[in-house]
Amino acid sequence: MINVAIIGAGIGAEHLDGYRALPDRFRVRAVCDLDVSRAKRIVRSDAIAATADLDAVLADPAIDLVDVCLPPHLHLPVTTRALEAGKHAICEKPLVSCLSDADRLIATAKAMKRNLYPVFQYRYGKAMSQLAALAQAGLTGEPYAASLETHWCRRADYYANDWRGTWAGENGGAVLGHAIHNHDLVNCLMGNAQRLSAFIDTRVNSIETEDCAAISMQTGRGALVTSSITLGAAEDTTRLHLIYEHLTATSGTTPYAPATAIWTFRARDPAQQGTVDAITKAVGDVPSGFTGFLAAIADDLDGHAADVVTPAEGRRSIELVTAIYHAARQGTVVTLPLDADHPLYAGWMPDTAAKPILERGRDMRTPS
Repeated sequence: MINVAIIGAGIGAEHLDGYRALPDRFRVRAVCDLDVSRAKRIVRSDAIAATADLDAVLADPAIDLVDVCLPPHLHLPVTTRALEAGKHAICEKPLVSCLSDADRLIATAKAMKRNLYPVFQYRYGKAMSQLAALAQAGLTGEPYAASLETHWCRRADYYANDWRGTWAGENGGAVLGHAIHNHDLVNCLMGNAQRLSAFIDTRVNSIETEDCAAISMQTGRGALVTSSITLGAAEDTTRLHLIYEHLTATSGTTPYAPATAIWTFRARDPAQQGTVDAITKAVGDVPSGFTGFLAAIADDLDGHAADVVTPAEGRRSIELVTAIYHAARQGTVVTLPLDADHPLYAGWMPDTAAKPILERGRDMRTPS
């Protein structure tokens, strides 16, 4: 049994649901939040302590795994403390806010001989298992192209929390906090991005960070990918359209767990459609979303082979964000991977972070 403490009762509530779905693998012993009343609301059980005392949680020898579900600017310091306290650590996305911090955190995990798990729960679900089965059967072939849509609705009330929409609090906008999951999926399914260009803007809300983006990528496997991002849609929808040599896969539009929706898989050769349908039908239900993510971690901590998200993959997600911001600001094509000599290795915070991008966007669109 793996004993867990959840730090942060916001998205931590969804993590808690994932743990509750795996009662034979995990025991949540504490939920820690500065707002203890919020922690109590999600705990709903005397068996789980609701506390604001992070020091006591980290000092508790019974805790094996600390799950960091805090605002992004707290990810590095709290996850570092958890690792240094001898705990394994899960850290919500984004893992950190720059490549240098990613390298520091990974080095800490190695030094402490503890496991570090970045959060990418979109990877887990029946659709991903179906696509993996099709690839194993040789029915996908090489990736050709993909289009990703992260079209969500975020109004002013979403930004009423004082850390949201700010560079200091969120460390970035829709590229970092919303589309990062879709970008992780395309890296997994079509190869890691090697070249990209990008436009970003703030058009929806009066915030510091971007809420719209258009990105073009080429992966190491040659696939051409377009990513469309906005927080100004009428509703929350996520969609992936993946074109392979022998197959086209199209997701549903479920915003936060696309792999749990029903996907369509269409063979380019109609004669192969029956085989495609038979393989996808043969795939049974699998743990999805946070439950699937946590089940893989339990397997890994128990010493079994597991499809976990690795620290290197967490770093890669930060590398991609770094490249997108650099490409958009410089108006250039950026080649990946990035090393310590890159100008944004130590951070992508803009010099004009105190000035809303809405104003800067108008400035940039005004002819000189």
